[in-house]
Amino acid sequence: MRYVSMNHKITALKTQKRNPNRINIYLDGEYAFGLARIVAAWLKVGMELSDEKIKQLQCDDTEEVAMQKAMRYLSYRPRSIVELCQKLRIQGFENKVIDNVVDKLCEHKLLGDDKFASLWVENRMTFRPRSRRMLTNELKQKGVAEDTIMHALEDVNDEDAAYQLGLHFIRKNRSLEWPVFRQKLYEYLVRRGFDYGTIKSVVRQVWLENHETQGEKI
Repeated sequence: MRYVSMNHKITALKTQKRNPNRINIYLDGEYAFGLARIVAAWLKVGMELSDEKIKQLQCDDTEEVAMQKAMRYLSYRPRSIVELCQKLRIQGFENKVIDNVVDKLCEHKLLGDDKFASLWVENRMTFRPRSRRMLTNELKQKGVAEDTIMHALEDVNDEDAAYQLGLHFIRKNRSLEWPVFRQKLYEYLVRRGFDYGTIKSVVRQVWLENHETQGEKI
């Protein structure tokens, strides 16, 4: 039996009480479904909708809901593409919907691993410096490609980063004796991913710069 598409007349459009950004659609005198306000913006009472058009409206609504969730998620902090896809997948959206949302966000430069990786590195080096190796591992865990990571790390220098951490450490631990200072700063820098050679050089440099005027030698 051949399927025959039917038309349904819009008999009412009502704003949802609990969510003013969604509109309840009434067809042929009965509630049919809800749509995001932006998706329903062109609808008017008296218009007729085919079954195909109704299906398209519902698909557009699903994508709009996914987009709003994605934007809300991105508002907390920048995310990698993989992170965002995982989040939307957990929310129950299908891959086609997720792909469409990601494409639109990337097109409008609201999402992109180049930008994400650069911001991640900048934030880390400003507030919680760490080694290139640790930054690389963090970004890989976020699903960022290796070439993108290398580009984001172009200006990161392990010795400079370790030195800045050393200065921060000694300001709070100036009264420590050399053996204790050396051990504690060593452990502090190890936890941030720096290698032994870098740590050895920085520990000595920081100590001498802050004690040589007092006649203290190592």
